[in-house]
Amino acid sequence: MAAKAADQLNGLKLDESNGKPANGAVTNGNKATGDADHEDSEDDADEANDGAPEGAAEGAAKKKKKRKPRKKKKAGAGGPKVQTAPPRVPVHEIFLNDSYPEGEICEYRDENNYRTTSEEKRHLDRMNQDFLTDYRRGAEVHREVRQWAQKWIKPGMTLTEIAEGIEDSVRALTGHQGLEEGDALKAGMGFPTGLSINHCAAHYTPNAGNKMVLQQEDVMKVDFGVHINGRIVDSAFTLSFDPVYDNLINACKDATNAGVKEAGIDVRMSDIGAAVQEVMESYECEIKGTTYPVKCIRNLNGHSIGRYNIHGGKTVPIVKGGDQTKMEEGETFAIETFGSTGKGYVRDDMETSHYAKREDAPHVALRVSSAKTLLNSITKNFGTLPFCRRYLDRLGHDKYLLGLNNLVSAGIVEAYPPLCDIKGSYTAQSEHTFILRPNVKEVVSRGDDY
Repeated sequence: MAAKAADQLNGLKLDESNGKPANGAVTNGNKATGDADHEDSEDDADEANDGAPEGAAEGAAKKKKKRKPRKKKKAGAGGPKVQTAPPRVPVHEIFLNDSYPEGEICEYRDENNYRTTSEEKRHLDRMNQDFLTDYRRGAEVHREVRQWAQKWIKPGMTLTEIAEGIEDSVRALTGHQGLEEGDALKAGMGFPTGLSINHCAAHYTPNAGNKMVLQQEDVMKVDFGVHINGRIVDSAFTLSFDPVYDNLINACKDATNAGVKEAGIDVRMSDIGAAVQEVMESYECEIKGTTYPVKCIRNLNGHSIGRYNIHGGKTVPIVKGGDQTKMEEGETFAIETFGSTGKGYVRDDMETSHYAKREDAPHVALRVSSAKTLLNSITKNFGTLPFCRRYLDRLGHDKYLLGLNNLVSAGIVEAYPPLCDIKGSYTAQSEHTFILRPNVKEVVSRGDDY
């Protein structure tokens, strides 16, 4: 999800086998022994038949021919399952014993390259396996859902259909539907599915009754998060159906990869922003005969990720600047870049859909009774995870807008309106989540698609 610059948003952003032979299989050594035994038994049978009556020998031969072969077990029987389309098989039924794929492993550079072989750092890393398992499980859910979604989403679909298709898949793959109290806090959506089109860069998801339809000429940012025990994997891609926008999309992909490559322990935020901007602004995009330079949207940022908190407190700029804050060991970050053919600056616009309870929410007396009821439900079902109006509808809340607005005005809940550049412009987004492990950097959200 997108995070505004510090002077804009001061809150969270809406932001194997084990090497053993298969059942019934034998090792090469056993196979050789078995073959030898089989040959000996055939020799014995021949010797016995030499002195036997002709009829007896023929009967033995027929009996041997009628012997039925052993039934082979079907491949995969009793083993891991295969994913469906749409995705509905929980990933823990595909990757048994929590053996989820690790992300892209990157060794640290320069003064930190000693970490790769440091026994102390490797020991520290081994102590964080539960932490890593949660992230890798969430990342696998994200990969499987988004790879299906990229093939499934087509012009003519409503945004509500697309958002619910993604969210239903995430909930199925995490194994938590989120309809029982507290279930969504165990695993599920890390934040609502962002489906921001054209000049809208971030924080747009359809509210109830939204009839907006995806068009052939649209550029849509698909930004969604998956969490397991509060460990959030945040990753986004941009979809278009016209190659005219390829340069805009590729600018963001390459800029994000540059930012991820630059990032590391003790790296300053300003250095990452400079690397991102250099790559992004090396692109231009020709649309309807006009050539546009691709600009970084300077008041949108990447961010650190906390547990149950999509914006952990640090921002990662996508333009050069004076931020000397450093990344630190053990932190998790999302590098997200936004490119635009417009001004390269976004403002709040359109109807709000994204909300989140503030981590530092004040304890104030609420006079509106519906606000008290709603706050209790938000706390039990989402905690500080972002949510949207559709999620409240799904839980059975009705006529809650007065109470929701009261929570916002009291400073307990933060509202995150859609962020838009000038009308007529086009924006794109690319995002990855990585962990600064003690001995290596792991880009957990990396996949074959991006």
